[in-house]
Amino acid sequence: MASTSETENENAWLEGAISVLAALASGSREVAAVYLRQGQPGKFDQQLAHVQATATAGQVPVQWVDDDFLTANTSGRTHGGVLARVGPRRFVDLADLAAGQPRPFIVMLDGIEDPFNFGQAVRALYAAGAHGLVVRPRNWLSAAAVVARASAGASEWMPTAVAESAEEAATLFRQQGLAVACTSRQQSVSIYKTDLTRPLFVLLGGEKRGVTRSFLRQADLRLEIPYGRQQFLPSLGTAAATAVLAFEVKRQRGQHA
Repeated sequence: MASTSETENENAWLEGAISVLAALASGSREVAAVYLRQGQPGKFDQQLAHVQATATAGQVPVQWVDDDFLTANTSGRTHGGVLARVGPRRFVDLADLAAGQPRPFIVMLDGIEDPFNFGQAVRALYAAGAHGLVVRPRNWLSAAAVVARASAGASEWMPTAVAESAEEAATLFRQQGLAVACTSRQQSVSIYKTDLTRPLFVLLGGEKRGVTRSFLRQADLRLEIPYGRQQFLPSLGTAAATAVLAFEVKRQRGQHA
């Protein structure tokens, strides 16, 4: 059953045609109204017409507004004359993320401190075919405009559930037959030498906090992304690490399809 986050109960704004179209098509949240810039230059006419037609088909009100309205309700200049007022993100039940998938690939993003990086990570996961995303109750999905734009709308399409903790999610998914994995540089195995075709729940931590020791101890798999320069000690940013891992899962599963 779909639900909304307890900490995300106010209206938000989505900016740009890609983000707005994703929200309209995915049903990820209520779209209260769409606002389009009046007198838009010719090359954007077709795009605005598409947004207008999609909103109208979904019985969402469309209003033509001036630049002052757009400036007052956007955080940047990349909106392209398209804006939507939306409700809270709808979430699915945690137990439903893996339902119907013979080899689920579920990822929890935890501790990412920047909404743009969070959006980029979700973008990679969705592009690689991950089946679901897990977040904590307090998460960057409340920064809807930035996350949707950074993820190219993927944050609106990705089936997403809320868990109070990584341990809660791991316990449930292990009961559903998923192996529990996380990334680590200690006592870990290369992602290129590990079978990632199995049903999988992966915890990816932020650059600063990383994965807790308690979770490391109870994980079934500790995964490492090998570097081309072994003397380079800093870890990859979360968005980059997410992309590398997700597409290795895709590569392996493509070979075993």
